[in-house]
Amino acid sequence: MTELDVQGLQRRLVEFAAAREWEPYHTPKNLAAALSVEASELLEIFQWLTPEQSARVMEDPGAAHRVRDEVADVLAYLLQFCDVLEVDVLSALAEKIDRNELRFPPASGSASASGSGSASGPVSD
Repeated sequence: MTELDVQGLQRRLVEFAAAREWEPYHTPKNLAAALSVEASELLEIFQWLTPEQSARVMEDPGAAHRVRDEVADVLAYLLQFCDVLEVDVLSALAEKIDRNELRFPPASGSASASGSGSASGPVSD
């Protein structure tokens, strides 16, 4: 059975770890470290690419497979981290977007507040 909702995926990850008796290792510190490592592995795919090459990375089936795998690893560790600390990941993101909309008003003349503005705007703080 495939569950493609966040809670369903978190449940599957918890069950996967429990079946292997990995829960003692799934501490916030360890999961944050693993998340950082996986994010670095995603970055490694793009390390020496030009901006133009990086924009076309999904055109190469091998690179696209690596990108999807690393994205999955990053998301898996993030969901496990959120599960352990009881963070509702979607609510946390929605709240952060709300705060950023207040902190960073749309540029004058932009297409829309949530549309095609700058792709380099701050997300974390």
